[in-house]
Amino acid sequence: MTWKMVSKVEDVKSEKKDTKKKSLFTKHEISMLGIRSNLVQASFSYERMHAPGWTWAQLPFWEKIYKDDKQGLKDVMTDNMEFINSSPPLYPILMGLLLTMEEDHVDRTTIKGLKNALFGPMAGIGDAIFWFTIMPIAGGIAASIAKNGNVLGPLLFFAVYVFLFWSRMPLAHLGYNLGTRAIDVIEDNSKIISHVASILGLTVIGGLIASYVKMSLTIKIGAGNGAISLQKQLLDKIFPNLLPFAFVFLLYWLLRKKVNPIWLIVLTFVLAIAMSAIGWM
Repeated sequence: MTWKMVSKVEDVKSEKKDTKKKSLFTKHEISMLGIRSNLVQASFSYERMHAPGWTWAQLPFWEKIYKDDKQGLKDVMTDNMEFINSSPPLYPILMGLLLTMEEDHVDRTTIKGLKNALFGPMAGIGDAIFWFTIMPIAGGIAASIAKNGNVLGPLLFFAVYVFLFWSRMPLAHLGYNLGTRAIDVIEDNSKIISHVASILGLTVIGGLIASYVKMSLTIKIGAGNGAISLQKQLLDKIFPNLLPFAFVFLLYWLLRKKVNPIWLIVLTFVLAIAMSAIGWM
């Protein structure tokens, strides 16, 4: 009886192994994904931040996945042209993870939710590791060597950059392999993951708004010693960051009305200059 049960389990495992979908991409192609991720910041947008370069880096892979589905390719490009701003050295991990989901045609809402949920935390992790730890240490060591006229100093600093450049290839493989192992779990729990990821993504975007948008009124109400600050003693007591909150939702409402984003950027500049000129901000 025990032997039959073991045999049945082995048959199930063998069946799963045989039916496992073969990867659409070679190891060389995944390495190229890591290389292409180095150029994410070559195309930059103040409206969408890294989105243009992010989309360009993955475009050949999407074209291979959706080679017979023009609408699918259009949808994935549209989704990935939305705002994204993270730590570029860690982009290959996120790209590899999301690529496996695209390859398995996971629900678009789930993919978008995971992307929006992960790029914020990855920005904090990546910046802490690369720009606040590795680069300052390498820069300090290189500077101490170079100040004595030793050419090894700048060469050492350049070598660190070269290492970071090539390290993106194994990171792309890490993300892709991680996605391959996690894809079954994601598919089985897609609705829950999508809901949780959307909540986390909205939280991250809310935090970005509070960090990026700064507005403060300098207007005072009253006269002499009885004057109070409209911003600090009234608005901040009622609703801290009320002005950034209201302005962001005004821009969002105008975007929903199909107003060109370029005009919204111009409007922001004009308002900032005008309010500063009259001394209200």
